[in-house]
Parts: sequence; structure tokens; C-alpha cells
Amino acid sequence: MRNKLENGFESVLFASRWLMAPFYLGLVVALLALMVEFIKTIVEVIPQIVELSEASAVVWILTLIDLSLAANLLLMVIFSGYENFVSRMQVSADHPDRPTWMGKIDFSNMKLKLIASIVAISAIELLKAFMSIRSYSDRDLIWLVAIHLTFIVSGVLLALMDWITERGEVPETRREHESADAGEAH
Repeated sequence: MRNKLENGFESVLFASRWLMAPFYLGLVVALLALMVEFIKTIVEVIPQIVELSEASAVVWILTLIDLSLAANLLLMVIFSGYENFVSRMQVSADHPDRPTWMGKIDFSNMKLKLIASIVAISAIELLKAFMSIRSYSDRDLIWLVAIHLTFIVSGVLLALMDWITERGEVPETRREHESADAGEAH
């Protein structure tokens, strides 16, 4: 009885991972929204493209890069999140255009790539602010820099925690694994 109950419970828990699928579909909708925003940004500037000042052109380009980075980030979260938490993507397993990182990014790598993208996006926003510095108060600029530095420190701390976790395995535990491996070899 216990075994049947336990198996049923574990089956329900295992199947619950599919509750994440709608989240990834929602992120696909967010990706479409970013694409619409990207296209709007291009369409708004095209009529005046020859009249753009250098600073305006740089801000426009940085905005496009910013949107592109956000879209890349979304795509990475969608793919790796789905593969890590829901199911492997069999559709793309042998596809010639399959990104090389697919199936190789674990949760830890995804966290680091996420924070790196956030830092890059924050840096672009900061650069855009400095390109039109007269539009910002000193207080706003200080907050932008402080937030950017917070993202950087967070990224460094996340990387440090992952590094410590990766190398922080207790030596006795390593010896136990090595002894078990050696015992299996005999």
C-alpha cells in the first residue's frame, strides 16, 4: 500500500513540472512584445534618420541593443528554463540551427548569464543617461549609478557563491566518493 501511495504521490509531483509550461508560453508573448517595441523604435526614427545628431543616433542604437539583449535574455530563459525544469526539447535535438548552449546551461549558469545580461542592460541605460546628461538631475544619475553598482556587486557575489559551492565540497565527502568509486572498480 505504501509503495503504491508513494509512487502515485511521486508521479503527481513529477507531473507538476508541466505547470511551468504556461510561464514559458507567457515569456514567448513577452518576446513578441519586445519585438513590437523594437520595430516601433526603428519605425519612429526612420523618417528623421538623416537629421539625427550623433548623440541621438548613439542613444537610438543603444536602445536597439538594449532591446536585443533583453530579447536574447528572454530566449535563453525560455529555452534553458524549459529544458531544465519541464522537459528536453526533442524537436530541436538534431536541428542544424540548434544553439550550441542549449541543453548545457544549468540553473547556476542561467543565474550568472541572467545577472550578466542585467548588468549589460543597466550599463546601456547608464550610457544613454550620460549621453543626455542634461535631462537628468544629479539625484537621478546617482541612483542610476548606485543601481548599476548593485547589479555588478550582485553578479560578483553570485559568481563567488557558485565558485565556493563548486569547490566547497567537504574533503571527507570527496574521499568517500573516491573510496566508493575505487570499491566499484574491484
